[in-house]
Amino acid sequence: MMNFSTRSIHIGEEPDTVNGIGEVVSSIYLSTTFARKDAEKPTKGYEYTRSGNPTRLALENKIASLENAKYGLMFSSGLAAETTLFLSLLKTGDHIIASDDLYGGTERLFRTVLPGFGITYELRDLTVPLLPESMPENTRMIYFETPSNPLLRIIDIERTSGAAKKNGVIVAVDNTFATPYFQNPLQLGADVVVHSTTKYINGHSDSLGGTLITSNPDLFKKLKFNQNAMGAVMSPFDSYLTMRGIKTLAVRMKEHERNAKEIASYLKDSKKVRKIYYPGLEEHENHHVARKQMRGYGGMISFRLNTDNDGVKRFVRSLKYISLAESLGGVESLIEIPSLMTHSGIPRETRERNGITDDLIRLSVGIEDAEDLIEDISIALEKT
Repeated sequence: MMNFSTRSIHIGEEPDTVNGIGEVVSSIYLSTTFARKDAEKPTKGYEYTRSGNPTRLALENKIASLENAKYGLMFSSGLAAETTLFLSLLKTGDHIIASDDLYGGTERLFRTVLPGFGITYELRDLTVPLLPESMPENTRMIYFETPSNPLLRIIDIERTSGAAKKNGVIVAVDNTFATPYFQNPLQLGADVVVHSTTKYINGHSDSLGGTLITSNPDLFKKLKFNQNAMGAVMSPFDSYLTMRGIKTLAVRMKEHERNAKEIASYLKDSKKVRKIYYPGLEEHENHHVARKQMRGYGGMISFRLNTDNDGVKRFVRSLKYISLAESLGGVESLIEIPSLMTHSGIPRETRERNGITDDLIRLSVGIEDAEDLIEDISIALEKT
Protein backbone atom coordinates (compact mmCIF):
# COMPACT_ATOMS: atom_id res chain seq x y z
CA MET A 1 0.00 0.00 0.00
CA MET A 2 1.26 3.49 -0.86
CA ASN A 3 2.23 5.78 1.98
CA PHE A 4 0.38 9.04 2.67
CA SER A 5 2.41 11.49 0.57
CA THR A 6 2.44 9.13 -2.40
CA ARG A 7 -1.31 8.66 -2.24
CA SER A 8 -1.90 12.40 -1.91
CA ILE A 9 -0.06 12.94 -5.18
CA HIS A 10 -1.00 9.93 -7.30
CA ILE A 11 -4.47 8.62 -6.34
CA GLY A 12 -7.02 9.90 -8.85
CA GLU A 13 -4.31 11.30 -11.13
CA GLU A 14 -2.78 8.22 -12.70
CA PRO A 15 -1.54 9.02 -16.24
CA ASP A 16 -3.50 7.53 -19.19
CA THR A 17 -6.60 6.73 -17.15
CA VAL A 18 -8.87 9.23 -18.92
CA ASN A 19 -7.72 10.39 -22.34
CA GLY A 20 -4.83 8.02 -22.91
CA ILE A 21 -2.41 10.89 -23.60
CA GLY A 22 -0.27 10.49 -20.51
CA GLU A 23 -1.45 13.62 -18.68
CA VAL A 24 0.28 13.89 -15.29
CA VAL A 25 -2.27 16.34 -13.87
CA SER A 26 -5.96 15.44 -14.11
CA SER A 27 -8.01 17.55 -16.50
CA ILE A 28 -10.72 19.97 -15.41
CA TYR A 29 -14.00 18.82 -16.91
CA LEU A 30 -16.07 21.98 -16.97
CA SER A 31 -18.91 20.57 -19.05
CA THR A 32 -22.23 20.60 -17.22
CA THR A 33 -23.68 17.88 -19.42
CA PHE A 34 -22.37 14.84 -21.31
CA ALA A 35 -23.58 13.62 -24.71
CA ARG A 36 -24.51 9.99 -25.20
CA LYS A 37 -25.09 7.67 -28.12
CA ASP A 38 -28.00 5.82 -26.54
CA ALA A 39 -30.84 7.48 -24.63
CA GLU A 40 -30.92 4.67 -22.08
CA LYS A 41 -27.19 4.61 -21.30
CA PRO A 42 -24.94 7.57 -20.29
CA THR A 43 -21.43 7.53 -21.75
CA LYS A 44 -19.08 6.06 -19.13
CA GLY A 45 -21.76 6.77 -16.51
CA TYR A 46 -21.66 10.56 -16.88
CA GLU A 47 -24.82 12.47 -17.72
CA TYR A 48 -24.89 15.76 -15.75
CA THR A 49 -22.18 17.33 -13.60
CA ARG A 50 -24.34 17.57 -10.49
CA SER A 51 -24.77 13.79 -10.64
CA GLY A 52 -21.16 13.03 -11.46
CA ASN A 53 -18.06 14.71 -12.88
CA PRO A 54 -14.67 13.14 -13.71
CA THR A 55 -12.69 15.86 -11.91
CA ARG A 56 -14.80 15.62 -8.77
CA LEU A 57 -14.68 11.83 -8.84
CA ALA A 58 -10.88 11.88 -9.00
CA LEU A 59 -10.84 14.10 -5.91
CA GLU A 60 -13.40 11.93 -4.11
CA ASN A 61 -11.18 8.91 -4.68
CA LYS A 62 -8.14 10.80 -3.45
CA ILE A 63 -9.75 12.13 -0.25
CA ALA A 64 -11.17 8.69 0.60
CA SER A 65 -7.73 7.18 0.21
CA LEU A 66 -6.17 9.70 2.61
CA GLU A 67 -8.68 8.72 5.33
CA ASN A 68 -8.11 5.02 4.59
CA ALA A 69 -11.76 4.81 3.57
CA LYS A 70 -13.79 3.32 0.72
CA TYR A 71 -15.94 6.30 -0.20
CA GLY A 72 -15.59 10.07 -0.43
CA LEU A 73 -18.12 12.72 -1.48
CA MET A 74 -17.32 16.36 -2.23
CA PHE A 75 -19.62 19.31 -1.51
CA SER A 76 -19.70 23.03 -2.17
CA SER A 77 -18.79 23.90 1.45
CA GLY A 78 -18.24 22.30 4.82
CA LEU A 79 -21.73 23.33 5.93
CA ALA A 80 -23.20 21.85 2.74
CA ALA A 81 -21.54 18.55 3.67
CA GLU A 82 -22.89 18.75 7.23
CA THR A 83 -26.42 19.61 6.08
CA THR A 84 -26.40 16.66 3.68
CA LEU A 85 -25.10 14.42 6.46
CA PHE A 86 -27.85 15.35 8.91
CA LEU A 87 -30.76 15.37 6.47
CA SER A 88 -29.66 12.11 4.85
CA LEU A 89 -29.22 10.05 8.01
CA LEU A 90 -31.75 11.62 10.40
CA LYS A 91 -35.51 12.05 10.34
CA THR A 92 -38.21 13.80 12.35
CA GLY A 93 -38.04 12.70 15.98
CA ASP A 94 -34.36 11.79 15.91
CA HIS A 95 -31.88 13.26 18.39
CA ILE A 96 -28.23 14.35 18.07
CA ILE A 97 -25.71 14.66 20.88
CA ALA A 98 -22.99 17.12 19.84
CA SER A 99 -19.92 18.52 21.53
CA ASP A 100 -20.39 21.92 23.15
CA ASP A 101 -17.35 23.45 21.45
CA LEU A 102 -18.22 23.76 17.77
CA TYR A 103 -17.60 26.04 14.83
CA GLY A 104 -20.19 28.84 14.96
CA GLY A 105 -21.74 27.90 11.63
CA THR A 106 -22.29 24.34 12.79
CA GLU A 107 -23.86 25.52 16.04
CA ARG A 108 -26.15 27.80 14.02
CA LEU A 109 -27.17 24.86 11.85
CA PHE A 110 -28.15 22.89 14.95
CA ARG A 111 -29.94 25.82 16.56
CA THR A 112 -31.83 27.33 13.64
CA VAL A 113 -32.18 24.76 10.83
CA LEU A 114 -32.51 21.22 12.18
CA PRO A 115 -35.41 22.01 14.58
CA GLY A 116 -37.46 22.94 11.51
CA PHE A 117 -37.13 19.31 10.39
CA GLY A 118 -38.16 17.96 13.78
CA ILE A 119 -34.60 16.93 14.70
CA THR A 120 -33.61 17.68 18.29
CA TYR A 121 -30.12 18.13 19.69
CA GLU A 122 -28.17 18.75 22.86
CA LEU A 123 -24.65 20.06 23.38
CA ARG A 124 -22.45 18.23 25.89
CA ASP A 125 -18.89 18.30 27.10
CA LEU A 126 -17.77 15.14 25.32
CA THR A 127 -14.33 15.24 26.92
CA VAL A 128 -16.25 13.65 29.80
CA PRO A 129 -16.82 9.93 29.09
CA LEU A 130 -20.07 9.34 27.24
CA LEU A 131 -22.10 6.58 28.85
CA PRO A 132 -24.57 4.53 26.77
CA GLU A 133 -27.23 4.89 29.47
CA SER A 134 -26.96 8.69 29.33
CA MET A 135 -28.21 8.85 25.75
CA PRO A 136 -31.91 9.51 25.16
CA GLU A 137 -33.63 6.57 23.44
CA ASN A 138 -34.13 8.54 20.23
CA THR A 139 -30.42 9.40 19.89
CA ARG A 140 -29.29 8.53 16.37
CA MET A 141 -26.01 10.43 16.00
CA ILE A 142 -23.02 11.68 18.01
CA TYR A 143 -21.28 14.61 16.31
CA PHE A 144 -18.08 16.31 17.43
CA GLU A 145 -14.89 18.07 16.40
CA THR A 146 -11.51 17.00 17.72
CA PRO A 147 -9.47 19.12 18.05
CA SER A 148 -12.40 21.48 18.53
CA ASN A 149 -12.98 24.98 17.26
CA PRO A 150 -11.90 27.25 18.90
CA LEU A 151 -10.78 25.78 22.25
CA LEU A 152 -8.74 22.87 20.86
CA ARG A 153 -10.49 20.34 23.10
CA ILE A 154 -9.62 16.71 22.45
CA ILE A 155 -12.34 14.06 22.50
CA ASP A 156 -11.46 10.39 22.74
CA ILE A 157 -12.76 9.05 19.42
CA GLU A 158 -12.34 5.37 20.23
CA ARG A 159 -14.00 5.60 23.63
CA THR A 160 -16.90 7.74 22.40
CA SER A 161 -17.46 5.53 19.36
CA GLY A 162 -17.47 2.43 21.55
CA ALA A 163 -20.17 3.90 23.80
CA ALA A 164 -22.26 4.97 20.80
CA LYS A 165 -22.03 1.58 19.10
CA LYS A 166 -23.58 -0.10 22.13
CA ASN A 167 -26.74 1.88 21.34
CA GLY A 168 -26.48 1.55 17.56
CA VAL A 169 -25.73 5.28 17.21
CA ILE A 170 -23.86 6.78 14.24
CA VAL A 171 -20.64 8.65 15.07
CA ALA A 172 -19.56 11.56 12.85
CA VAL A 173 -16.26 13.32 13.49
CA ASP A 174 -15.14 16.66 12.08
CA ASN A 175 -11.44 16.11 11.35
CA THR A 176 -10.76 19.55 9.84
CA PHE A 177 -8.19 20.73 12.39
CA ALA A 178 -6.17 17.50 12.49
CA THR A 179 -6.46 16.50 8.80
CA PRO A 180 -6.00 12.89 7.72
CA TYR A 181 -2.25 13.43 7.95
CA PHE A 182 -2.42 13.56 11.75
CA GLN A 183 -5.61 11.61 12.55
CA ASN A 184 -7.95 9.02 11.01
CA PRO A 185 -11.27 8.82 12.94
CA LEU A 186 -12.66 5.89 10.92
CA GLN A 187 -9.84 3.69 12.15
CA LEU A 188 -10.78 4.67 15.71
CA GLY A 189 -14.42 3.61 15.33
CA ALA A 190 -16.18 6.60 13.76
CA ASP A 191 -18.70 6.00 10.95
CA VAL A 192 -18.34 9.25 9.00
CA VAL A 193 -15.56 11.83 8.75
CA VAL A 194 -16.32 15.45 7.90
CA HIS A 195 -13.88 18.07 6.62
CA SER A 196 -14.19 21.66 5.58
CA THR A 197 -11.78 21.22 2.67
CA THR A 198 -11.63 25.02 2.46
CA LYS A 199 -9.09 24.77 5.27
CA TYR A 200 -6.00 22.53 5.40
CA ILE A 201 -7.07 20.08 2.70
CA ASN A 202 -6.98 22.80 0.04
CA GLY A 203 -4.51 24.86 2.04
CA HIS A 204 -4.34 27.99 -0.10
CA SER A 205 -7.46 29.98 0.90
CA ASP A 206 -8.78 29.95 -2.66
CA SER A 207 -11.36 27.15 -2.81
CA LEU A 208 -14.54 26.59 -0.81
CA GLY A 209 -15.52 22.99 -0.15
CA GLY A 210 -16.47 20.17 2.17
CA THR A 211 -16.38 16.39 2.22
CA LEU A 212 -18.04 13.35 3.80
CA ILE A 213 -15.98 10.17 4.01
CA THR A 214 -17.08 6.69 5.09
CA SER A 215 -16.43 2.99 4.58
CA ASN A 216 -20.02 2.01 5.37
CA PRO A 217 -21.79 1.13 2.08
CA ASP A 218 -25.28 1.72 3.48
CA LEU A 219 -24.40 5.20 4.76
CA PHE A 220 -22.59 5.99 1.51
CA LYS A 221 -25.63 5.01 -0.57
CA LYS A 222 -27.85 7.45 1.35
CA LEU A 223 -25.28 10.25 1.28
CA LYS A 224 -24.51 9.74 -2.41
CA PHE A 225 -28.20 9.85 -3.34
CA ASN A 226 -28.70 13.13 -1.50
CA GLN A 227 -25.47 14.63 -2.80
CA ASN A 228 -27.22 14.51 -6.17
CA ALA A 229 -30.79 15.11 -4.94
CA MET A 230 -29.89 18.15 -2.80
CA GLY A 231 -27.30 19.34 -5.29
CA ALA A 232 -24.73 21.10 -3.10
CA VAL A 233 -21.81 19.64 -5.04
CA MET A 234 -18.27 20.93 -5.47
CA SER A 235 -17.59 22.53 -8.84
CA PRO A 236 -15.05 21.03 -11.26
CA PHE A 237 -12.71 24.00 -10.87
CA ASP A 238 -12.83 23.87 -7.06
CA SER A 239 -12.23 20.13 -7.32
CA TYR A 240 -9.11 20.81 -9.38
CA LEU A 241 -7.83 23.44 -6.91
CA THR A 242 -8.41 21.07 -4.00
CA MET A 243 -6.64 18.23 -5.83
CA ARG A 244 -3.68 20.52 -6.39
CA GLY A 245 -3.64 21.60 -2.75
CA ILE A 246 -3.77 18.05 -1.40
CA LYS A 247 -0.50 17.17 -3.15
CA THR A 248 1.42 19.24 -0.59
CA LEU A 249 -0.74 18.40 2.44
CA ALA A 250 1.92 16.29 4.17
CA VAL A 251 4.74 18.81 3.81
CA ARG A 252 2.45 21.68 4.77
CA MET A 253 1.16 19.96 7.91
CA LYS A 254 4.69 19.22 9.06
CA GLU A 255 5.58 22.90 8.77
CA HIS A 256 2.29 24.11 10.32
CA GLU A 257 2.95 21.92 13.33
CA ARG A 258 6.64 22.84 13.63
CA ASN A 259 5.77 26.56 13.65
CA ALA A 260 2.83 26.06 16.01
CA LYS A 261 5.00 24.27 18.55
CA GLU A 262 7.51 27.12 18.56
CA ILE A 263 4.81 29.78 18.89
CA ALA A 264 2.95 27.83 21.59
CA SER A 265 6.17 27.57 23.57
CA TYR A 266 6.75 31.31 23.20
CA LEU A 267 3.19 32.23 24.22
CA LYS A 268 3.27 29.83 27.18
CA ASP A 269 6.17 31.79 28.68
CA SER A 270 4.70 35.26 28.04
CA LYS A 271 3.31 37.12 31.04
CA LYS A 272 0.85 38.84 28.71
CA VAL A 273 -0.87 35.52 27.93
CA ARG A 274 -3.35 34.32 30.54
CA LYS A 275 -3.96 30.85 29.10
CA ILE A 276 -2.99 28.89 26.01
CA TYR A 277 -4.80 26.04 24.28
CA TYR A 278 -2.61 23.73 22.19
CA PRO A 279 -2.90 19.94 22.38
CA GLY A 280 0.83 19.55 21.78
CA LEU A 281 1.62 21.07 25.19
CA GLU A 282 1.88 18.54 28.00
CA GLU A 283 -0.16 20.85 30.26
CA HIS A 284 -3.14 20.67 27.86
CA GLU A 285 -5.88 18.91 29.82
CA ASN A 286 -6.34 16.21 27.19
CA HIS A 287 -2.79 15.96 25.90
CA HIS A 288 -2.72 12.28 26.82
CA VAL A 289 -5.72 11.60 24.56
CA ALA A 290 -4.21 13.59 21.69
CA ARG A 291 -0.96 11.65 22.06
CA LYS A 292 -2.92 8.39 21.86
CA GLN A 293 -5.04 9.09 18.77
CA MET A 294 -3.06 11.66 16.79
CA ARG A 295 0.28 11.48 14.97
CA GLY A 296 0.84 15.21 15.43
CA TYR A 297 -0.89 18.21 16.96
CA GLY A 298 -1.56 20.53 14.04
CA GLY A 299 -1.19 24.24 13.48
CA MET A 300 -4.06 25.76 15.47
CA ILE A 301 -3.52 27.66 18.73
CA SER A 302 -5.97 29.59 20.88
CA PHE A 303 -5.01 31.81 23.80
CA ARG A 304 -6.32 34.45 26.19
CA LEU A 305 -4.58 37.75 26.73
CA ASN A 306 -4.06 39.50 30.05
CA THR A 307 -5.81 42.65 28.87
CA ASP A 308 -9.23 44.18 28.26
CA ASN A 309 -11.32 44.14 25.07
CA ASP A 310 -9.54 47.18 23.67
CA GLY A 311 -6.19 45.54 24.32
CA VAL A 312 -7.27 42.41 22.45
CA LYS A 313 -8.38 44.47 19.46
CA ARG A 314 -5.19 46.52 19.57
CA PHE A 315 -3.12 43.33 19.56
CA VAL A 316 -4.71 41.83 16.45
CA ARG A 317 -4.59 45.20 14.63
CA SER A 318 -0.88 45.55 15.39
CA LEU A 319 0.20 42.39 13.60
CA LYS A 320 2.12 42.78 10.36
CA TYR A 321 2.50 39.32 8.84
CA ILE A 322 -0.48 37.65 10.50
CA SER A 323 -3.74 38.75 8.86
CA LEU A 324 -6.91 39.49 10.83
CA ALA A 325 -9.35 37.25 9.00
CA GLU A 326 -11.76 34.36 9.42
CA SER A 327 -11.02 30.85 8.17
CA LEU A 328 -7.85 28.86 8.80
CA GLY A 329 -5.52 26.23 7.41
CA GLY A 330 -3.95 28.26 4.62
CA VAL A 331 -0.24 28.68 4.05
CA GLU A 332 -0.55 32.22 5.43
CA SER A 333 -1.08 32.84 9.16
CA LEU A 334 -4.53 34.12 10.13
CA ILE A 335 -5.79 35.39 13.46
CA GLU A 336 -9.27 36.19 14.73
CA ILE A 337 -11.36 36.99 17.79
CA PRO A 338 -14.02 34.21 17.86
CA SER A 339 -16.54 36.17 19.96
CA LEU A 340 -16.56 38.96 17.35
CA MET A 341 -16.06 36.89 14.22
CA THR A 342 -16.52 33.13 13.61
CA HIS A 343 -18.62 32.51 16.73
CA SER A 344 -20.41 35.86 17.01
CA GLY A 345 -23.72 34.30 15.92
CA ILE A 346 -23.84 32.12 19.02
CA PRO A 347 -25.90 33.75 21.80
CA ARG A 348 -23.53 35.49 24.21
CA GLU A 349 -24.70 33.52 27.25
CA THR A 350 -24.08 30.20 25.46
CA ARG A 351 -20.80 31.42 24.06
CA GLU A 352 -19.39 32.48 27.41
CA ARG A 353 -20.68 29.36 29.17
CA ASN A 354 -18.68 27.32 26.67
CA GLY A 355 -15.52 29.36 27.26
CA ILE A 356 -15.62 31.61 24.20
CA THR A 357 -15.01 34.88 26.02
CA ASP A 358 -14.03 38.26 24.60
CA ASP A 359 -10.35 37.81 25.47
CA LEU A 360 -10.02 34.59 23.44
CA ILE A 361 -7.91 34.70 20.28
CA ARG A 362 -7.60 31.94 17.67
CA LEU A 363 -4.43 31.69 15.61
CA SER A 364 -4.03 29.61 12.46
CA VAL A 365 -0.27 29.27 12.19
CA GLY A 366 0.94 29.38 8.61
CA ILE A 367 4.14 28.12 7.05
CA GLU A 368 6.07 31.40 7.09
CA ASP A 369 9.37 31.52 8.95
CA ALA A 370 8.61 30.90 12.64
CA GLU A 371 11.13 33.54 13.71
CA ASP A 372 9.26 36.21 11.74
CA LEU A 373 5.91 35.14 13.18
CA ILE A 374 7.20 35.22 16.76
CA GLU A 375 8.71 38.66 16.19
CA ASP A 376 5.38 39.86 14.79
CA ILE A 377 3.52 38.53 17.84
CA SER A 378 6.10 39.96 20.24
CA ILE A 379 5.82 43.48 18.82
CA ALA A 380 2.01 43.31 18.89
CA LEU A 381 2.00 42.08 22.49
CA GLU A 382 4.06 45.12 23.50
CA LYS A 383 1.24 47.31 22.16
CA THR A 384 -1.42 45.68 24.36
